[in-house]
Amino acid sequence: MKKPVLVLSTLTCLFFGCKADPSILYTYRPPEHINDGLAVGSLDEVNIDPVLIESIVGSVRDGRYREVHSMLILKDDKLVLEEYFEGHRHRYDTTDHHGNRVAWDRTWLHHIMSVTKSITSVCIGIAIDEGFINSEHQSIFDYLPDYRHFNKHGKDKITIEHLLTMTSGLQWNEWSLPYGNLNNDVIMMALAEDPIAYVLNKPLVDEPGKSFTYAGGCNILLGEILRNATNMNIDEFSGKYLFDPLGIDPYYWAKYENGVVDAAGSIKITPRDMVKIGVTLLNDGIWKGKQIISEPWVEKSRTFYPGNRWLNNWDDHWGMRGYGYSWWTHQFVKSGKRIKMFYAAGWGGQYIMVIPEWHTVVVFTGGNYTSYRPPFEIFKKYILAAID
Repeated sequence: MKKPVLVLSTLTCLFFGCKADPSILYTYRPPEHINDGLAVGSLDEVNIDPVLIESIVGSVRDGRYREVHSMLILKDDKLVLEEYFEGHRHRYDTTDHHGNRVAWDRTWLHHIMSVTKSITSVCIGIAIDEGFINSEHQSIFDYLPDYRHFNKHGKDKITIEHLLTMTSGLQWNEWSLPYGNLNNDVIMMALAEDPIAYVLNKPLVDEPGKSFTYAGGCNILLGEILRNATNMNIDEFSGKYLFDPLGIDPYYWAKYENGVVDAAGSIKITPRDMVKIGVTLLNDGIWKGKQIISEPWVEKSRTFYPGNRWLNNWDDHWGMRGYGYSWWTHQFVKSGKRIKMFYAAGWGGQYIMVIPEWHTVVVFTGGNYTSYRPPFEIFKKYILAAID
């Protein structure tokens, strides 16, 4: 008896037009097993409501949330959602930084921007684990022999930890200007003859460890410190000690004209590979039974650094936000209970979100370089609500 109604509804849409419910346009399918080290499963298996997930995926596909390029969810050791969408490739020299529009899929490397910073931190931790660097509490100049002439005016107190936590005290202007503005320190650093010297020449405006200033220059210094400590550029080091063990291949790091690796925002990998990094930190540094990065380093990454005072305040949008060893920390509320998470974040909507209490990793990539970035809204309204 229901078939005539369905036919009538379909004909009505055809002849008179109607806007379909996005959730009807999309039907959930579990991710495909491709033998890349990630086990797969279904939403039902891990108690995630498929109706809410179908709704949000349909909304992205329908255009309600623009420039979300991928959305992946891993829970209880199973990749249970993997969806890709149409959107623009990154291109710096356009008004909105959009290049060609493409249909993203799991084979495309994505420019993950400042998620690079969090991976650089992991590499520094591994270098300490392997004995190349003695401690993050050392002066940065212990590993910058060619730049010791900058070691003055209190800069001798800057440690590796201060770089990791963005509390170096060096003057830096990155957040108050668009990344397309030539006066942004990130752009000026990229145009400098020597990016390392550009950063170290900045005046010290606060005591190291006392205040947070988001500064990509800190990560450029970390890459140089790792190079001097290991005799390997960070792209080579990451391949040997992080990417190869996780089965991440191919991958890409960009370099400045003088050969310095951009350890702040240059990595290109696939969203599935972003999930692998999230899983490794979710499991206290372990991937497939092998300790890739020490548990104490993971703990320092997911715990806010006390010097980042202004971040550690509760507000309705962010909850409790902080910054650890180059990973953001966060608390949100569900059913009256505060849940902790930590995440890597990149310009345009690149995220690796790790929620240990739920044994969950959520990954987004996107292209919202000059517009609103929807991943946190999607997470709060749909994914958070869908997880039982």
